[in-house]
Amino acid sequence: MTEHPTSHERPQPGASPADPRGALLRTPEALPMPATEPLQLPPSAALPAQARTGDAPSEPGTTACAMSSQGASSGPGTSATSDTSAPGGPEHSQPAATEPDPHRPRPAPESIPAQPGAEQSSGASDGQERRLGQGLPPGSPMPMRRDGDRLRFVGAATRRIARGIDLDEIVMGLCRATVPTFSDAILVYLREPLPVGDERPVGPLVLRLRRTDRIPAERDTENGFMPAVQQEPADLSAVTAELCEVRPGGALAEVLRGVRPVFADAPAARAALPELIGEDSPFTVPTGQRAILAPLRGRRRVIGAALFLRRPERMAFEQDDLLVAAQLATHSALGIDKAVLYGREAYIADELQRTMLPETLPRPTGVRLAHRYLPAAETARVGGDWYDAIPLPGSRVALVVGDVMGHSMTSAAIMGQLRTTAQTLAGLDLPPQEVLHHLDEQAQRLGTDRMATCLYAVYDPVSHRITIANAGHPPPVLLHLGGRAEVLRVPPGAPIGVGGVDFEAVELDAPAGATLLLYTDGLVESRLRDVWTGIEQLREKLAATAQLTGPDHPPPLEALCDEVLDMLGPGDRDDDIALLAARFDGIAPSDVAYWFLEPEEMAPGRARRLARHALSRWGLEDLTDSVELLISEVVTNAVRYASRPVTLRLLRTDVLRCEVTDDVPQLPRLRQARATDEGGRGLYLVNKLARRWGATRLSTGKVVWFELNRA
Repeated sequence: MTEHPTSHERPQPGASPADPRGALLRTPEALPMPATEPLQLPPSAALPAQARTGDAPSEPGTTACAMSSQGASSGPGTSATSDTSAPGGPEHSQPAATEPDPHRPRPAPESIPAQPGAEQSSGASDGQERRLGQGLPPGSPMPMRRDGDRLRFVGAATRRIARGIDLDEIVMGLCRATVPTFSDAILVYLREPLPVGDERPVGPLVLRLRRTDRIPAERDTENGFMPAVQQEPADLSAVTAELCEVRPGGALAEVLRGVRPVFADAPAARAALPELIGEDSPFTVPTGQRAILAPLRGRRRVIGAALFLRRPERMAFEQDDLLVAAQLATHSALGIDKAVLYGREAYIADELQRTMLPETLPRPTGVRLAHRYLPAAETARVGGDWYDAIPLPGSRVALVVGDVMGHSMTSAAIMGQLRTTAQTLAGLDLPPQEVLHHLDEQAQRLGTDRMATCLYAVYDPVSHRITIANAGHPPPVLLHLGGRAEVLRVPPGAPIGVGGVDFEAVELDAPAGATLLLYTDGLVESRLRDVWTGIEQLREKLAATAQLTGPDHPPPLEALCDEVLDMLGPGDRDDDIALLAARFDGIAPSDVAYWFLEPEEMAPGRARRLARHALSRWGLEDLTDSVELLISEVVTNAVRYASRPVTLRLLRTDVLRCEVTDDVPQLPRLRQARATDEGGRGLYLVNKLARRWGATRLSTGKVVWFELNRA
């Protein structure tokens, strides 16, 4: 049985009715006829009857026509069939020279039941014309005249609908599967907003026109398409109401409550359609059982409606087509329910992952940062990979990359806890190996199977050194300014969560202009390559990228990250990927001033003199008054309680930074001094005059710092 294609592509020969795209009935040179008269195919356009086995083959260009009341005589080279001469009834034409397929289902001999309202006398001839392809408008799809045709169509259509994951894909699948095989046009209305899961909707029931689809007005006449009989709007949404508020107790509410599809000619549907498409809409629904209104009911409640339409020149829907519409509506509604649930879960996963990772990285002094994060797949948006950059006292910065095993919400939750723990430990200014030791203890407290890999590095822009500790993570790669890329030799260590393992840290040079790349194993390991092969490919990629900019200019950091990700092939996305790149600029020794001050009463005065000379050497005399005042207040607080020498350091970068370090762990707190208090106003002045200020506890005491904008 041939059917109309569901897309507007050219028909493919030999298409099966089970294919939702269908096949196309080609009617060569159909005679033009007025739209008001019933369309009939001329004898030359009728399909030849299928020859029986053993009959003589048909001559090319000849056809056989079924005779009704007169005797049939076959001419030379043709074969004639009738209801009484051939068992099994007439069938569509097939070349007589082709061997009949024994597996091809044969049509039932009885005719299609007559439409309601049709004359009884024309029932037999109407079924005969349908089986022979007569009485159909040129270019129209053949009717589904057997139960097998409908079953195959429903199977193919539901498979197409089930392929969709999100809401738009499912609605589009419904439209493309039904137009034009089952209907000439379709309007899909969905509840606004759609309820999620077991949520009980509040407010009135409002339907929004989600999508429309229809056969185009013009068709390709060379390949069996014929011009439309009447002009119709290109977009049905332009002539129908976009929003429809279902009145409680109204006709539309009763139809939706009934769940079962109904013909538009039914009294209930006839009263409900104006409410659905709009009272003032110029769009008219075809009569004569050429429209079906099908409610879309999900697991709990009605979530929309679908309106299937056929043109007046096409054969009307039959009673069995209501069952087809019910199956399409049921599968679509359940698919939409699942798509809404999936969308909610995907949104939650995206939000969870977004909050677990830093939105922006800090801009520490002497280092530039860039980052990338890619989930393993669109359907697995959460994972355990994380990265971070944490400013430390002394203009240092901690670089962290980790990977919790697994790709689930649990992995993401554990990752969030470990990242928070790492930030807390970094604030204590612990050595990298101590940070990993405490992370290992935290992972064991979370559970026996909570394992992760992590790499923790601390970069000092003043000394141009970096200290790295590793817990089972892939080693970092350092790209030098000249274009040489090397894999740093860092003791691998055991993963976090194993317990009872000592971690080792190494201190390496971090020359200015070099780039350190930290990454997770998803970048270098996949089903197609092992981890060390991937690391070597990464090293070669970095070296090749550096050659493009020359030996004296490092590649741009953002472009370098993109180039690294371009090395991934189609089969290389088996795991999440976290990437953190750090470009070391450092701080020149000429921009650093460093002194030790004994904890005595003369220390604040000496600190002011040293700062004044340094500012004069740097050409920052405009900041002298502010710097002397603030240094005097901070140093006075330090020497009052310190038992060891106090450290004063000035750093000249894009801002002027002052740091005072002592051996007292208690952090100063900003407070509001009373009018009678003799002290307590030092930090108040710092807070008012400084651009930024802060205090951080160290393992050996604390550091108080402030920054001033350079003029």
